Amino acid sequence: MMRPPKPRSGIYEYYWNFASKRQAAFERRVAGAPAPWTDDPILQTFKFCNVFRAADRVSQYMIRDVCYHDEDCTPEDRLFQILAFRTFSKIETWRSVRTFLGRYPTLDDLGDGSFTEALERAKQENGGLYTGAFILCATDAYGQGLKHLNHVELFRHMFLSDALGERLLEATSLRQVYDLLHGYPLMGDFMSYQTTIDLNYSDLLAFSENEFTQAGPGALRGIKKCFEDLGDYRPADIILWMVDNQEKEMERLGLPFNGLWGRPLHAIDCQGLFCETDKYCREAAPELTSARKRIKARFTQSAEPMALFFPPKWGINDKVPSGNVFSAPSPVDAVVEQASLF
Repeated sequence: MMRPPKPRSGIYEYYWNFASKRQAAFERRVAGAPAPWTDDPILQTFKFCNVFRAADRVSQYMIRDVCYHDEDCTPEDRLFQILAFRTFSKIETWRSVRTFLGRYPTLDDLGDGSFTEALERAKQENGGLYTGAFILCATDAYGQGLKHLNHVELFRHMFLSDALGERLLEATSLRQVYDLLHGYPLMGDFMSYQTTIDLNYSDLLAFSENEFTQAGPGALRGIKKCFEDLGDYRPADIILWMVDNQEKEMERLGLPFNGLWGRPLHAIDCQGLFCETDKYCREAAPELTSARKRIKARFTQSAEPMALFFPPKWGINDKVPSGNVFSAPSPVDAVVEQASLF
């Protein structure tokens, strides 16, 4: 029998309190309530990602405009598009690429150099191609002097030389998708996991998000703060333990939590919550030292309204408000967020 983990009293509870308060703030804002959407001064002041990863702005764009766009393309094209979008994770890059090509990029564009040309144009227009949301492997794995050219060569290696698209479509588990991605240069542990989840948002894959998880650097810091001792559990086991115990813990602590229109937390969400709890504790419990001592990003209200859309296979889109949510703020607050809706 596995020795159970030992929560750190007074800190472990922050995890569930954060989840409840942060989701309630999201729900109030979606409903059109005026700011502030929370009475928590830390949430009012600093920027935090949503409780549900799929509700964050970049993920929303990717689900709606990459995973489920209605342009004609092959399944392999779409898998390439999802992986390429997540690599840059910058909406402006994708919009510029599509404008340059007149459509979403395909494997033919990757093969004849058109995709590279589109990236060069996007770089000129936007001053950069990447967001800071993910730490990417920066090795010169393909002998190119620029990061984006190394990534183009990675995509060519994956989809043109190795027919990765076909192998992904033949995968029989979420872990197998991860292993296929993780076998390539520039695809570290966390990036491979995040991309696996993105691919699984599409209708081309249909695995449970709770089948496999991978703790990123921020989640590892959060786990260390929330638990005195992990017992016989690995970080991935701890994340799945949180998934399994979410209803019991919310009830025990008397916290309201309705999920994402009834969808409970999944492993990718609980993994992200550890990262956000680590950030929250830098203000709420600064005595817990770690490699990160302050929250860098302060909250600024997004300037761009958007329509919420989730993978249809989740069965929640009929419960989501129709039309755009998040009306534009005053000009002084008009800053487009890249990672968060709140």
